[in-house]
Amino acid sequence: MYLLGIDVGSSSIKVSLFDAHKGVSIKRVAYPPDEMQILSENRDMAEQDPEVWMENIRKAMLILQREDAEALRSVEAIGITYQMHGLVMIDRNGRPVRNSIIWCDSRAAGIGNDAFHKLGKEYCLSHLLNSPGNFTASKLRWVQLNEPENYDRTFKIMLPGDYVAYRLTGMASTTLPGLSEGIFWDYRENGISGKLLSHYGFDRALLPDIVDTFSIQGYLRDDMAAWLGLRKGIPVAYRAGDQPNNAFSLNILEPGEVAATAGTSGVIYGVIGKGVYDPLSRVNTFIHVNHTKANPRYGVLLCLNSTGIMNAWARQQLGDKDISYDTMNTLAARAPAGSDALMVFPFGNGAERILQNKNTGAIITGLNFNIHNKSHLYRAMQEGIVFALYYGLEIMKEMGLEAGLIRAGLDNMFLSPLFVQSLSDISGARIELYETNGAEGAARGAGIGAGYYRDTGEAFSKLRQMQTIEPARNEPLQKAYRDWKGELERMLNQ
Repeated sequence: MYLLGIDVGSSSIKVSLFDAHKGVSIKRVAYPPDEMQILSENRDMAEQDPEVWMENIRKAMLILQREDAEALRSVEAIGITYQMHGLVMIDRNGRPVRNSIIWCDSRAAGIGNDAFHKLGKEYCLSHLLNSPGNFTASKLRWVQLNEPENYDRTFKIMLPGDYVAYRLTGMASTTLPGLSEGIFWDYRENGISGKLLSHYGFDRALLPDIVDTFSIQGYLRDDMAAWLGLRKGIPVAYRAGDQPNNAFSLNILEPGEVAATAGTSGVIYGVIGKGVYDPLSRVNTFIHVNHTKANPRYGVLLCLNSTGIMNAWARQQLGDKDISYDTMNTLAARAPAGSDALMVFPFGNGAERILQNKNTGAIITGLNFNIHNKSHLYRAMQEGIVFALYYGLEIMKEMGLEAGLIRAGLDNMFLSPLFVQSLSDISGARIELYETNGAEGAARGAGIGAGYYRDTGEAFSKLRQMQTIEPARNEPLQKAYRDWKGELERMLNQ
């Protein structure tokens, strides 16, 4: 039996053809070969055309068809994971009203901050567990205020994964974790926040119906089956945002377990059994994929917008024409821990929640033309990402989440030995790296939702661990972090 996982990222679409019995992906495809374009009229804006996502899904599927059409025809269920916090608006004909305002768009930060004050800190933190900030609800309010004609044409709003599921099945729906990531969910009332909808002036009818994360959420339409090379009537049986799904793909389901990613963005995601919050909303609490009323599970999320994207920028702008990431990692390792006092603050991809929605831009400080070379810069960039992630881990520790063990997929920045060892040394956590990715996690989720797997234990019985990294004493790195943190807090207090 085969399962199909679809990962709708902001950089690419990834699909995984997964052998459910063997517990491995037999084919993985990412499309396009280069990163998908992010449309940005100014430094606060980031948009993508939802139809580009669908076209890239189709092109990835065409590659799978050429490689193994017979296995594709044996797919029994589809799982979807997607970039969180985006806004897709469709009209009554199901067509997008405008481009999607995606996760790293900053235009609505002021709207969310204003709502935080007007709704009241006590209500927002105790009922929403977050400031409305720059999340989906605030993005919709921006459209309502600035593009009223588009708002008036809107029949339903969706997250990116909701839209892909809608295109595949014709069913407009969302999930409880999805509503929580959009800041529509009232945790105390266990329902959609009427107070937030009233404050923003939204009609409840704009929100689609709610389905369970692991469930039959609709069946593949005939025309989409032909378009994608799949059988008719296959169920979509799982849907989750990229970071809860990444944690799920690593079998992170219970309180105290922590996952990390370092793709376009960098994330620390820890599971906790109670609804806690950071008073400054620098890290955010959402409903996790396995949450139930009887056994609550929440994901505390630290998101650093600039991680892999900064590494890609350095490769494109600073490297030789054909330099590889492996070569960049090798060069970075030649510089000493602490990069001889060269510091990088990796905040060049929109407003950062960890900085209370400030958009500082990336900052390089301490550069000395007589000392520093390309190796120092590459290392300082990796250390800057590590330091920003650990800065968030310190906040999460204050909320009661300890990170003695971090799991991650052997991918992206975690392919850099320097990056992984630095994160382990600075945090004191053992790091386990696994052979998995988001699309594979979505496929496993579909297997649970469709009833092929009895439970998560069976779904993850063959998950393969690749490496274990133990923390080492690294005083130069610890000192460099103290200096980095002090400089960051000085900048934030200016």
